Amino acid sequence: MGPVLLLWLAVCLSGSWAVDKGNFKTCDQSAFCKRQRAMKPGESPYRALLETMELTNTRLTLQLINDNNKVRLLLELYRLQGNITRVKINELKPLKPRYEVPDVLIREPPTEPLSLLSQDENGVVLSLGAESQRVIVSARPFRLDIVEGRDVLMSLNSRGLLGFEHLRMRKDTFSYKVTSTVASVWDNIKRVFSSQADPEAENKEGTDPANPAETAKEEEEKVEDGMWEETFKSHTDSKPSGPSAVSLDFSLPGVEHVYGIPEHADTLKLKTTDSGDPYRLYNLDVFQYELYNPMALYGAVPVMLSHNAQRTMGIFWLNAAETWVDISSNTAGKTVFGKMLDYVQGSSETPQTDVRWISESGIIDVFLMLGPTPRDVFSQYASLTGTQAFPPLASLGYHQCRWNYNDQEDVRSVDAGFDEHDIPYDFIWLDIEHTDGKRYFTWDPHKFASPKEMLQGLLDKKRKMVAIVDPHIKVDTNYKIHNEIRSRGFYVKNKDGGDYEGWCWPGSAGYPDFTRPDMRAWWASQFAYDQYEGAMENLYTWNDMNEPSVFNGPEVTMHKDAMHESWEHRDVHNLYGLYVHRATAEGLVERSGGVERPFVLTRAFFAGSQRYGAVWTGDNAAEWDHLKISIPMCLSLGLVGISFCGADVGGFFKSPSTELLVRWYQTGAYQPFFRAHAHLDTPRREPWLFGPENTALIREVIRQRYTFLPYWYQLFYLAYHTGEPVMRPLWVEYPQDPATFALDDEFLLGRDLLVHPVTEEGARGVTAYLPGKHEVWFDIHTFQKHNGGQNLYIPVTMSSIPVFQRGGSIIPRKLRVRRSSTCMEHDPYTLYVALDNQRTAEGELYIDDGHTFNYEKKELIHRKFSFANGVLSSVDLEPNAQFTTKSWVERIIILGASKPSMVTLKTADGENQLEFDFDASMSVLTIRKPGMNAGADWTVTLQ
Repeated sequence: MGPVLLLWLAVCLSGSWAVDKGNFKTCDQSAFCKRQRAMKPGESPYRALLETMELTNTRLTLQLINDNNKVRLLLELYRLQGNITRVKINELKPLKPRYEVPDVLIREPPTEPLSLLSQDENGVVLSLGAESQRVIVSARPFRLDIVEGRDVLMSLNSRGLLGFEHLRMRKDTFSYKVTSTVASVWDNIKRVFSSQADPEAENKEGTDPANPAETAKEEEEKVEDGMWEETFKSHTDSKPSGPSAVSLDFSLPGVEHVYGIPEHADTLKLKTTDSGDPYRLYNLDVFQYELYNPMALYGAVPVMLSHNAQRTMGIFWLNAAETWVDISSNTAGKTVFGKMLDYVQGSSETPQTDVRWISESGIIDVFLMLGPTPRDVFSQYASLTGTQAFPPLASLGYHQCRWNYNDQEDVRSVDAGFDEHDIPYDFIWLDIEHTDGKRYFTWDPHKFASPKEMLQGLLDKKRKMVAIVDPHIKVDTNYKIHNEIRSRGFYVKNKDGGDYEGWCWPGSAGYPDFTRPDMRAWWASQFAYDQYEGAMENLYTWNDMNEPSVFNGPEVTMHKDAMHESWEHRDVHNLYGLYVHRATAEGLVERSGGVERPFVLTRAFFAGSQRYGAVWTGDNAAEWDHLKISIPMCLSLGLVGISFCGADVGGFFKSPSTELLVRWYQTGAYQPFFRAHAHLDTPRREPWLFGPENTALIREVIRQRYTFLPYWYQLFYLAYHTGEPVMRPLWVEYPQDPATFALDDEFLLGRDLLVHPVTEEGARGVTAYLPGKHEVWFDIHTFQKHNGGQNLYIPVTMSSIPVFQRGGSIIPRKLRVRRSSTCMEHDPYTLYVALDNQRTAEGELYIDDGHTFNYEKKELIHRKFSFANGVLSSVDLEPNAQFTTKSWVERIIILGASKPSMVTLKTADGENQLEFDFDASMSVLTIRKPGMNAGADWTVTLQ
């Protein structure tokens, strides 16, 4: 083990470790960001050459010219199905192809007809079809506006910050000679064919856009530091292709709130960046990250949502290179009093948010998702990149993890501890120490000598295991995985053509080129049971360090001039983690012959990662602020399609107080991915190690999680079908209520559960906002009824978890909690019917086998429950589906009810009266032992 790795391990294992911001670039230290950010608004050199416009039924193309250097760009504009507009800008004739992101879109998006409404020397107007939507392309300077009626929805290049660094030849001695020779040859060709030339066109533009040599000869552009080579700390980026950055500004009139562009440890509502760095999107391994700043973290989804009371829209910037996002607003910094003063004085200033995207390479390929509702935007984005993978039911249970469980006996002891303390769990996890010397796909021959015996012991209890498989491969000629990757030429290459090597957990490591389909197919094949020795059907996978993490690399990641076949790493960086995740998930599917759903957790991600599994928020710390930030971080991910999100319960670094640990369990139990995890340098923290009182509190909240598994499963089925987030901000359901727009200390699960976790140390109460002026909410613990449209103060104790069920909803739960979710498969349901002010309610129940893809063949049950006029009914939403269940309805609890004189049940087998109790003080009706099958048609009538 070399000195670099030893130093890194010493730092990592230090309990006092905190992020060293000096290891990561600011915008000023990133040459392309600094250059682009130096551009001044209102000085755009680009104009549209309207005479080059071509309009087909599905596409408009138009050339743009930079009047400073005469380089031409090609604009393509598409109207896509579902109220989406796509804008692509590339060089008209680049010296070589520029990178266009593959494999993120689930298909080539279907188009709809464009039609020309008007045209003159100043621009063109196109119809977008729906609701008087139009695109206005202005010529000088180039600008694009999307208009509906009299309202401008969005403008592109309205501030004149379009930037497109064209590929060029380097102006050193050698390149100058080549350029001069090419230019001379080109001049001779033009003289030969001068009779066919168009002198007017030549005079008009002053250069031939098809001749890059002439462009290079005539332009007098300033060569700035970092254009052809850039050094950060001890690392030099050779930049063989030179400057290639792209940028574009977007203006959003009437908008004050924008969200998204994860991953950042920041508030849900994105802040303005005028006085600091832009938000950065560049997948990085950041230990114990700082909070409330725009630094890049482990994943990058270049999607931003805007919202006001009238409309929700989205911007999807499809670029996988390092990206920075600037945000400014004309209302930023104004106090509430200042805004009120504007209103009283009749100020006519319309709020506006301006956003600018800056990427190091590639092209401009942007999708404008025009809503108008939040659900429309979710559907639009899902139509482009797909929906959240439908997970196995067991993965929605509780996961127990630490770095590391020591050996098989340790695993057996922890597993037995859960049974001894009557705490359910589904997955136990193994970190890197389970391997043979950090060689993934192997087991330590001494500590984990009989992995199948260990896995069988878990399987006998209907439990599962996750083992880590990272994408850095130990360079060791005695290691089969390394030898095969090297012999097949599958490693990423360095700039000189050799295999790229860096330092990571095994020491010297190679990095498989997951951008290659053949490499991904080979990787997937390694999960087969005859390849991955010791694996069984209850072993699943965790991909960590897949940013990729390179301990001795620039910013702890791969050099940008490393090569993925013909593309530089700078072009593909943010895709790497997605490709690792994809190949692993495909491997788990393939090992079962395509039958079983995979479960794979990833740390790095990109747009489209939702199709392959779950993510978590990385290496957090046992601090109250880290608990708080987990909420907006997961909310932000949900808004951009990644619903299966969670944070390390208790914090990865440091040791939580018992109060913090309990509060974190109470929060994590109501977040989609529920896993406790801890650093190897921290004391053990299994749930029963903090005294009987705290064990009871943790047991209770984990059991609560299990009672709600039917609801969680239904929400994930909905997310899989629609793209709607499982965990969502309140404004998604209450889009016209400004009080919800910046809330990020509470959230909704689906439409029907509102959660306000206790995240303040020593809290004796919290204030929750209950939305909906005409709605009611019921405390799920006490059944107390509260009116919506108010801030409600809630006294809390250590056992309190403020959770409310929306009046008008029906939520199925399973109250017989067993040691794992699989053990509860055939258990009965209790229906919680919360009546609204009209004394109605509705909900759904989804059931399948919980682990295969057979739901795609309609092997499922999907029921709709409705309550109106004193009648509760269950009807089939999938009458052509074929599935049966042994589960039944054992109890119905109606909140906000009146006392009936009689309750009757009607099924296909007949009609009978049911027993009931009524609590007049709380208006709660409990119907006991109705007993009907959960998949049957039935009605319950209150008389």
